[in-house]
Amino acid sequence: MTSDVVVPAPETAVGDFHAHAHSTAGFKALLLGSIGVVYGDIGTSPLYAFREAVMAAGGSPGTVTSQAVLGVLSLVLWALIIVVTLKYVLILLRADNNGEGGTLALMALAQRAAGSDAGKIVLLGIVGGALFYGDAVITPAVSVLSAIEGMTIVTAAFEPYVVALTVVILLALFAVQSRGTARVATFFGPIMCVWFAVIAIAAISPIVQHPEVVLALNPLYAVSFILHHGIIGFVTLGAVFLAVTGAEALYADLGHFGKRPIQTAWLLIVLPSLAVNYLGQGALVLENPKTLENPFFLMFPNWALFPMVVLAVMAAVIASQAVITGAYSLTRQAIQLGLMPRFEIRHTSESHSGQIYIPRINMLLSIGVVLLIVLFRLSSALASAYGIAVTGTMVVTAMMGVFVIWRVWRWSPFAAAALIAPFLFIDLIFLAANLLKVFEGGWVPLALGGVVMLLMYTWRRGSRLLFEKSRKLEFPLADLVAMLEKRPPQRVPGTAVFLTSDPTSAPTALMHSLKHYKVLHEKNVILTIEIAPTPRVDLSERVKLEQISATFSKVTLRFGFMESPNVPKALAIARKLGWQFDIMSTSFFLSRRALKPAAHSGMPRWQDHLFIALSRTANDATDYFQIPSGRVVEVGTQVTV
Repeated sequence: MTSDVVVPAPETAVGDFHAHAHSTAGFKALLLGSIGVVYGDIGTSPLYAFREAVMAAGGSPGTVTSQAVLGVLSLVLWALIIVVTLKYVLILLRADNNGEGGTLALMALAQRAAGSDAGKIVLLGIVGGALFYGDAVITPAVSVLSAIEGMTIVTAAFEPYVVALTVVILLALFAVQSRGTARVATFFGPIMCVWFAVIAIAAISPIVQHPEVVLALNPLYAVSFILHHGIIGFVTLGAVFLAVTGAEALYADLGHFGKRPIQTAWLLIVLPSLAVNYLGQGALVLENPKTLENPFFLMFPNWALFPMVVLAVMAAVIASQAVITGAYSLTRQAIQLGLMPRFEIRHTSESHSGQIYIPRINMLLSIGVVLLIVLFRLSSALASAYGIAVTGTMVVTAMMGVFVIWRVWRWSPFAAAALIAPFLFIDLIFLAANLLKVFEGGWVPLALGGVVMLLMYTWRRGSRLLFEKSRKLEFPLADLVAMLEKRPPQRVPGTAVFLTSDPTSAPTALMHSLKHYKVLHEKNVILTIEIAPTPRVDLSERVKLEQISATFSKVTLRFGFMESPNVPKALAIARKLGWQFDIMSTSFFLSRRALKPAAHSGMPRWQDHLFIALSRTANDATDYFQIPSGRVVEVGTQVTV
């Protein structure tokens, strides 16, 4: 069943630990917070990225060549410079939607200027959003598993327990999500600062012993490696991409920390630390090829191994936490943009609106993560599945970025293409390289993304068909009000609020109320909830009040796609506009629809059934709009779709 209360969405990542980055927040605090939240994912890539890339190049512990080491190192370093620094830090951070970033925020921004191309922009947004869920499942599994595998270097006896301990840690992480992450998040920044300092310091000694590793900073080594290794070089690119996974978080968390803190943290702390660590791993392998087995942990002396494994696990948990809450944030945006049914959203902080918890998403993510760990068992095996989801999202972001630069920034189409085309070309090469690993595990994010895309498309298409069908059957509101004012039924005290998605037509709940009760309240309000194509709506634009007659008025409440609609709180603002709103003398009337498949529909029969199944999973409108349940009257109707 579904409720007839949500306006159709406009034709249409993401961490969520902090509320919108207020101007009053100190720069140092935002800088520290961005290090903890934004860079958790990319900051743990050294655990596995260099090892996997060298092995993909044909190397193995004991047989790797210096040419392969320097070539792979050069590819890794220049991927960090081109993909992360130039594309995200210097260009895309400027493409904000009222201060917000991320795939769906960029989609909403592009859609406003799209005109007849809006449908294509929505499709790109659906693809990017769906692939992010693949990333959200794989990141916790691969990062924590690779950190726990470091214990096998301390003692081989620990090897049989790696998978079990990884599962326990991640299940514990998912279990505490309902308690909120505000307290834990305050430690994220300092822990990650220690992490970046330690991984850089540990790499200095190997670099000093083999300074020739610095030659990898010359991009000619990267070009030469690709040209001289043929298909092997192409396959290696898929593993090299592991070094830049997490780059989307730079853009997705724009609204939480702001452009300058994110840029400063990357340029002054994160990029130098990552570059030095990768050079250190390369120097270690040049000295002793056998260390390719696990070059990250083998850089540390024996006495430091256990503390380093503990620190690595903490960093991996932080990376996992960032992507888990990023999934919550993306889900809320998708709901507001009409791409998903209403799910229950719980707020875990009174002071930060971004602190949310979505039980259903948490449960699905935990099941997916545990299944991946049990099926793949090794971080090396999971690494094959990792790149496709992230490269796909990056390709989508680049394509929408061209459109925004052209239509929103008002550059010429040739200039916009010239700016983004080189990055899009590189993203497509990385995507093609990762697609070679489809049968090694890459099918996981593709399958998951495909399922999410189907669900999003079905929900959006079905909702629009249902809205259009319902609109044809409804009675014009203006005509009904004129009739009721001319021949009024019996009046009862109080105010009745009728929620509807179409303010020009009489709400179904109002028509059924008149038909069955044959009475009308003294004051009647036709209430419409609108979701703006902006992340947030200023309080001065929250409420629009229009008087239709002596006893009828229209109220429109506007919320941004990153806000959680709170109807009573928004209606309190209407007092300033002349409506004496009192929640205790107000009744809210909602229409609850039971859907059945129609003989002739705009979708295939299987998709009709899928849409109906999705509608049954939707959270109750009373809870979603935070209306006191004791003030709600629901009227049931049956509708074919």
